[in-house]
Amino acid sequence: MMMDLPVSDTNLEAAKQDELSFECENYDLELIHKVVQVLLMGLASASVDNTKGNLFRGPAAVVIDLRKEMVEYLIQRSEAYVSETVIEEGNADVDTLGDPVEVISGFIDDFSSSKRNLFSRVSGWVLSEMREDSIDDFVQEMEMKGFWAVDIREAITRTLLKNIDYMNHFHCGMKFNRAEELEEHKSRCDFRPLSCNNEGCKAKVCAIYGDKHDLVCPYKVLPCEQNCSQRIMRRDMDRHCITVCPMKLVNCPFYQVGCQSSFPQCTTEKHCSEFIHSHLLFILQVIHKQEASMDELKQRVQLLEKSQSLSDLSEALDVRSLTLAVKEQEAKMKTLERDLGKKSKESGNMSKQVSELQRQVQSLQKRAGDGSSS
Repeated sequence: MMMDLPVSDTNLEAAKQDELSFECENYDLELIHKVVQVLLMGLASASVDNTKGNLFRGPAAVVIDLRKEMVEYLIQRSEAYVSETVIEEGNADVDTLGDPVEVISGFIDDFSSSKRNLFSRVSGWVLSEMREDSIDDFVQEMEMKGFWAVDIREAITRTLLKNIDYMNHFHCGMKFNRAEELEEHKSRCDFRPLSCNNEGCKAKVCAIYGDKHDLVCPYKVLPCEQNCSQRIMRRDMDRHCITVCPMKLVNCPFYQVGCQSSFPQCTTEKHCSEFIHSHLLFILQVIHKQEASMDELKQRVQLLEKSQSLSDLSEALDVRSLTLAVKEQEAKMKTLERDLGKKSKESGNMSKQVSELQRQVQSLQKRAGDGSSS
């Protein structure tokens, strides 16, 4: 016994629209694109499997005939899909007939399976990586030669989708009495094609999915995710954040000698200036290793901080430059200490000489005094 399609207000409205002359032909462009790719892949699969093991015919020898057969098969299956689903599977809810891409892919798989030759069926060919490679190669060959143009596949896909999408979830299909009414409707149709407004993006999407595309569009310009002042395309954001962004987190340049701090890259100079004391201590530990105690090293740090070259030391932003600056300053300090030592010694000798002269003068004065008395 045949089961009738369920009758509803929507069904009655659809029946009325069948009598109208002007139909909106806007479709879900993303879905159309997916099916267009599946069609070419399915044809390649059928052609490769049909000629596997044949030394005299390759996929190119059968692809034209198989294309015609596949299109006829898909149209027949799509025309019967709604009634078959409702009657054979007892699914009275035509609103849940499945995702069109999956449905059409199922049709294509059924067709491809039916075209496998004996060799393909009895061997392990179907599950082999070699088969996948052969299919991919034939797809590329067809694309390079312009076989089965995209616009033709899009037209076939629209026909298949119209047959399957009974409830118009993925295409419009509204009908009107006059062309003027159709044109007015197209300007506000949910499935009208829109070009992406982001500069550089050539994508076209349905109006109903415009916001969804904008959320993932690689050409969308966004504020930096790390809060620097720049605005970056979404596709360049990761590269910007891990390479040139001034706000990317970096380790202290003196990390390898002991400073464990991390901070935004743009604050490196500020950090090195503020933590010059600890950085100097780390550098002196490396330079002198076991030659000096911690207290002695701290005293050296204090001397370096009091020196006139502290500003130069603060400008050293890496281990090598600060190490060289410290060594140079320590060498200057040693020279100064040596010079001061010499001067101090010379000053001591002069003091002794003066004292001796004073002693001699006092002795002479005493003798002179004694002589006058006598």
